[in-house]
Amino acid sequence: MDRRTLLALLPAAALARLAVGTARAEGIDANAILNPKGDLTIVAFLDYNCPFCKKAEPDLLRLVKSDGRIRLVHKDWPILGDASVYGAQLALAAKYQGRYDDVHRALMGIPGRKIPKERMLEAVSASGVDMARLEADRTSHQGEIAALLQRNLDQADALGLQGTPVFLIGPLKVAAALDYDGFKQAVAQARARGRS
Repeated sequence: MDRRTLLALLPAAALARLAVGTARAEGIDANAILNPKGDLTIVAFLDYNCPFCKKAEPDLLRLVKSDGRIRLVHKDWPILGDASVYGAQLALAAKYQGRYDDVHRALMGIPGRKIPKERMLEAVSASGVDMARLEADRTSHQGEIAALLQRNLDQADALGLQGTPVFLIGPLKVAAALDYDGFKQAVAQARARGRS
């Protein structure tokens, strides 16, 4: 199943409103941005069913926190099945109640791959999110959510990305699950390139 087919799994009503949703989607911040005043940006293209993404996430967050000068942007890029699309929808819907980070952490904290939708719902529910509101937002904002996922897919395609995880670290493109030292070296290299 290819990525475009996966996005076809989005509700038909969302796809019907995709053109309208795209304009509105530009106005909302669909992805977590940590430390917006940092001097270097890391854009992380992730899938909630990617075990390599989950392995890299704690070290990435540790580096962002310890460094203090890095902007981190998560890009939901659900390419590993319909449950991945569902997980991304949950995370993006949580943004409407200011809980994207909580849902993102809950979904990234589920070990393994091929996580069923029911297990995702359990993890999200345990994060303390208002589940009734989450489902209402997922339904009522499905056009905006579909537009954001399509935009992330288009960006990934334009960058020639092949799989998850991918980290854009300043001018560097790293298509691998890095550990703390790997992230630290990539950040140092990106900053060095920025000064030259």
